[in-house]
Amino acid sequence: MQDPRHDEDGHIQNLTGAEALEKLKDLADGICMFTTFTDSRPAPSRPMALQGVDDDGMLYFFSAASSNKNHELAADPAVQLFFCNQGASEYLSLYGTTTISRDREKIEEYWNPFVKTWFQGGKDDPDLTVIRVQPENCRYWDTKNNQAVSWIKIAASLVTGKTMDDGVEGELKV
Repeated sequence: MQDPRHDEDGHIQNLTGAEALEKLKDLADGICMFTTFTDSRPAPSRPMALQGVDDDGMLYFFSAASSNKNHELAADPAVQLFFCNQGASEYLSLYGTTTISRDREKIEEYWNPFVKTWFQGGKDDPDLTVIRVQPENCRYWDTKNNQAVSWIKIAASLVTGKTMDDGVEGELKV
């Protein structure tokens, strides 16, 4: 009997629980495009540095209380995050709901010297806030093999004329 999380070709792999959390932590890395929603279009997007993902799948960012982003989130807490690790052909799209706080524990946990570039007052900067994103819908795309194998399959496909799809995608239910 086929695993209901996978299609017969293995191109769809929906993950849940610990497996989904591990994939989320693996793909949600570094800089993302952080999109808020307003009445105007296009939707405002900006690069943001992810500070971390906790064991419950919550994502954390630092942000200025005075920023347009925080004002937009106060009006509508929904966000869409896009992560891309192009070198490894890994992508993640995450839709979620935000909470803005001055959570001292999270500031201590995720603070690093690089953050001081934006918050000269350090951990006690009055403009420093923590944005927590609770994922509601996550979709990922990556390859079954490493990038070198993917490139070999692409080259073979061009020569043979046969489709050699090495991609895998699915939903993450954290």
